[in-house]
Order: sequence, then C-alpha cells, then structure tokens
Amino acid sequence: MHKNNISVVVPLFNEEESLTELCDWISRVMQTHGFTYEVILVDDGSTDSSWEIVNTLSQNNNNIKGIKFNRNYGKSAALNTGFKKANGEVVITMDADLQDSPDEIPALYKKIKEEGYDMVSGWKKKRHDPISKTIPSKFFNFVTRKISGIKLHDFNCGLKAYKEQVVKNIKVYGEMHRYIPVIAKWNGFTKIGEQVVNHHERKYGTTKFGLERFINGFLDLLSITFVSRFQRKPMHFFGLLGSLSFFGGFAITCWVVGLKIYNLHYKLPARDVVDQPLFFLALVALVIGVQLFLTGFLAEMLAMKSNSSKDYLVSEQIGLD
Repeated sequence: MHKNNISVVVPLFNEEESLTELCDWISRVMQTHGFTYEVILVDDGSTDSSWEIVNTLSQNNNNIKGIKFNRNYGKSAALNTGFKKANGEVVITMDADLQDSPDEIPALYKKIKEEGYDMVSGWKKKRHDPISKTIPSKFFNFVTRKISGIKLHDFNCGLKAYKEQVVKNIKVYGEMHRYIPVIAKWNGFTKIGEQVVNHHERKYGTTKFGLERFINGFLDLLSITFVSRFQRKPMHFFGLLGSLSFFGGFAITCWVVGLKIYNLHYKLPARDVVDQPLFFLALVALVIGVQLFLTGFLAEMLAMKSNSSKDYLVSEQIGLD
C-alpha cells in the first residue's frame, strides 16, 4: 500500500457547517507544500447531516475518507479508530470546528520528520475561550505537568502531530485523549515537543464539552498514572500499602498488649485491651493489610499470565527477519 506523507485524523460530532471549509483548507495546505496525504473524518455518531457531507466530500476528493460510528462513543474512541486506519508517516490530529488551523501542519510535520520528535503537541498560547474554560484548563495542565513530568503547556490541544510508530503502539480509550502525551511517554516515546499554534474563535455551532469534563479529566489522570506505573507490577502498589498497613497494625497491637502486661506486672492501673479504641483500629489495619497484600498477589498473577512478547515494542533489530 502506498504510504502518504501525512494522515490527518479529524474526530467530529455534529459539525455539518464547518466540514467543507475545513477539508478545502487542508487540501490547499497539502497541495501548496506538495504533501501526499489523506484526511480521515471520524463521525462520532452525529445526528445532523455531517455524514452526508463526508460522503459528498469523499466522492469529490479521493484523499478524503470517512468512518461513522453508530452512536456517540467519545473523542478517544474516534481518535483510536482513526489511528488504526491511518497510513501516513506522520499523523496529525485536529478538531473539526475550525479553531485549529491547518496552516500549522507543515511546521508540525517538520518537527517530526526533521527534528526527530516522537510527538509534538500544539500550544494555544493565546486562546479565544471564556474564562470558565481557560482557568480550569490552566489548573489541570499544571497538575498534569507535575504528575507526568512532561513539560507541556496545553495537554488538551486537539492539534497534535505523531510519528506513525507512536499511534500504532498506543491505545486511547475512555476519555484518555486528554492525556495522549502521558500514554505515549509510558510506552517509551519520550521525545515529546511543543509548538505554539494559532487558536481561532469558534465560527460555527457551540462547544460539545461542559465543565464536567474537568472533573472527569482529573479522575482520568489518576487512572492513567496508576495504570501506567503499576500495570505490570501491581504488587509494587498493593503490596507496599498492604505491608505498611499490616505492620503498622501489628506494631500498635503489640504496644497495646505489651502496655497492659507491663502495668499488670508492676501492679499499675491497667485498662482492658478490648476497652481501647486503638486496639480495634489496629485490628482493622491488620485486616486491610492482609486484603491489600492478597489483592496485589492476585493482580500480579493475572499480570504475569497476560504479559506476552506482543506487549513489548521492538523499535529496531539487526540480522533477523
């Protein structure tokens, strides 16, 4: 199969007004710079005429392809499906609402092909969004930088560029599209860069995301951080917490019992062990410690059973077919 220079993956949901203008804009940029390309429009269960427009665009331009979901599955599912179908050396993602500029594509392509980045994320340094979106966005970007160690200003920017190898070896699910840089890093693609991009005001329609996305985004960050760090070694997490809880409870139990024995030996006033709330808290810590340790043990066996050679990415090899 002929490999294109660029695959542009565009997830969309009810964007009938902007699709024709967006595709014409992308085509002009590609032709001006002499790129071979494809545009993959992923219709995430639109209820307007978006799919009919995708059909028309595809008939008029062989470089435009479409995928339609039977219902709305979310942006992550749309991106993951588009990544599987893309055959470009560089994969560009952008939103369909015309707030991301196709004029940025050549510079993003250059950073991947000539500067050797695995992934380049757009940074909307000057945003045309209400303060109700910009303030929470800055907070979550700050938290994500601290937790992931990836120095990006705008993790949630839809305009990103990827080396083909990256999109073929990561899986985006749930609402994890916000944290693709984090997923890429934990899969060994550590050369992640940033490019300042223009952010245009929304020309058509309204935003499809509400404030709840920031709550979900924080929970997703905790989830991806946990899975990335402990997926293959769950005992390192559960075993550590279980051991701390068990030995903490054991130490407190010994102290409570030992104190009573000491008081009895020297004929000092001594409370019954079962009259002390601290004793019951220690028993709870012992039980929780055992449960966490067993959870880690079972998870470790499941991880060992599921791990196979196909889980590991071989980037290069010499003298082998």
